[in-house]
Amino acid sequence: MNELARAIGFVPPAGWPAMTRAQCYERLTAPGERFEMETVDIRGVPTRAWKNSPANLRVVAMAGRAHGDRLFTIYEDERVSYAAWFRAVARLAAEFRARGVAKGDRVAIAMRNLPEWPVAFFAATTLGAICVPLNAWWTGPELAFGLADSGTKLLVCDAERWERIAPLRSEFPDLATVFVSRSHEAMVDAERLEDIIGAPNDYVALPEAELPEVEIAPDDEVTIFYTSGTTGQPKGALGTHRNLCTNILSSGWSVAVAALRRGEEPPAPVQKVGLTVIPLFHVTACSASMMGAVVAGHTMVFMHKWDPVRAFELIEREKVNLTGGVPTIAWQLIEHPDREKHDLSSLESISYGGAPSAPELVRKIREVFGALPGNGWGMTETMATVTGNNSEDYLNRPDSAGPPVAVADLKIMSEDGMTELPVGEVGELWARGPMVVKGYWNRPEATAETFIDGWVRTGDLARLDEEGFCYIVDRAKDMIIRGGENIYSSEVENVLYDHPAVTDAALIGIPHPTLGEEPAAVVHLAPGTSASEEELRAWVAERLAKFKVPVRIAFVEETLPRNANGKILKKDLGAFFA
Repeated sequence: MNELARAIGFVPPAGWPAMTRAQCYERLTAPGERFEMETVDIRGVPTRAWKNSPANLRVVAMAGRAHGDRLFTIYEDERVSYAAWFRAVARLAAEFRARGVAKGDRVAIAMRNLPEWPVAFFAATTLGAICVPLNAWWTGPELAFGLADSGTKLLVCDAERWERIAPLRSEFPDLATVFVSRSHEAMVDAERLEDIIGAPNDYVALPEAELPEVEIAPDDEVTIFYTSGTTGQPKGALGTHRNLCTNILSSGWSVAVAALRRGEEPPAPVQKVGLTVIPLFHVTACSASMMGAVVAGHTMVFMHKWDPVRAFELIEREKVNLTGGVPTIAWQLIEHPDREKHDLSSLESISYGGAPSAPELVRKIREVFGALPGNGWGMTETMATVTGNNSEDYLNRPDSAGPPVAVADLKIMSEDGMTELPVGEVGELWARGPMVVKGYWNRPEATAETFIDGWVRTGDLARLDEEGFCYIVDRAKDMIIRGGENIYSSEVENVLYDHPAVTDAALIGIPHPTLGEEPAAVVHLAPGTSASEEELRAWVAERLAKFKVPVRIAFVEETLPRNANGKILKKDLGAFFA
């Protein structure tokens, strides 16, 4: 038993585990079983894949259509059934095609979590286009970069995003058509989305229609999700239909294993209600959550913005079974004084990834809500899920992200990438499986460095135990994760360096009780110049999204400490904020 499991007071139920992980694997992947596997050729590499995974997102959309009057999305007073959503998807896909969107063309989405989001996503992807979900928190210049870099031909956005994008129209010449939702202003160079498909509550009145015909293979390209690069500009991870469809069974795998370990039969799929609080422009929400939701017929409840009290109200009103996303959200639900004013008994599971979580959180979820905790590891380059850890296994190893799902492999490699390290040793985590993306959009050198013979070099430092459970020891170089949002140090440092007074700067993460960590900067000013903390924070805020702005800035008289190679010794900088 794990030392931390003892520390949080976990007592294994009598007879647990009823099966070893190897026995679970053998049982669940046997011929004819739901999790049966097959070996497929992916870009010349023989790869294990789920045999029963949908072939592409058209198949996923058709599965969603079959749920009929079951509610798909709930947002404020807007309630959209699967049948109504599919009508809107078919109508919008036909409009995309009429506007010249063909297979392989890029269609971007830039909006909050709204009912329009999954309509636009499936309208693009079922047409064979490549969907580019852009970070709705980005500033105008950041959004403009994404549109220009991807060569987006058609954009669907909300009015808030269009205000940021419109002034920069000349910077992305490939963009031919813009549909804006929820705009009450007259627009130049853009059309109202509602003029094409109506408002969400009106989708049900759209005529029945089929999706436009197009042939789509599992390894055809389907998404570009941007992930901030350590050299400044974001890189677009180029995903395939197989990548997203793999998540549908990967999400169910850990649940099935947990049941067998408990001595129970894997549960039959049951339609659930989930409170979706992670933005859909993240692979966590889009790939790991929405793909499985559409196939299973789950209901997704959206929020205008995260607010714990509003979350309590929605959990109670909509009888929400599942929520989570990042540890921050779980902590806020647990610690908020209004929690006991609401009936939260419908909650069955609170799961998260995307940021490190304290083992204490695992115990609290079980204790406070009577819900089962879940955790996992993945990244944009793996289209989310690679490992999963939930239920008793998670309580037993509360510091682990879990073992890989059956179709994935992990290994720990030496720093030079030449030697595989033995069990228990810390090194760079490499991952392989049908969820690993094709590479980076238009970045052949970065692709060659990161993707090797089917493996992705994650940049994370980790170790594996004798049962294959993964422990993330440190994260990708210099990355800060604030409440699930990735902040790459170099991007913020480069903006600070642009200030005329700054000659040396470093960004580090400082601990935060609910967000995990927040960005803080240490800065050295040029002799004879001056700048205040407020001035530098405002400088960054004008150029980058708000979550990237340092919460604190410390000034030092000398240049920052460096090693023999000239690299700043960031591990020494935390003392400035102790």
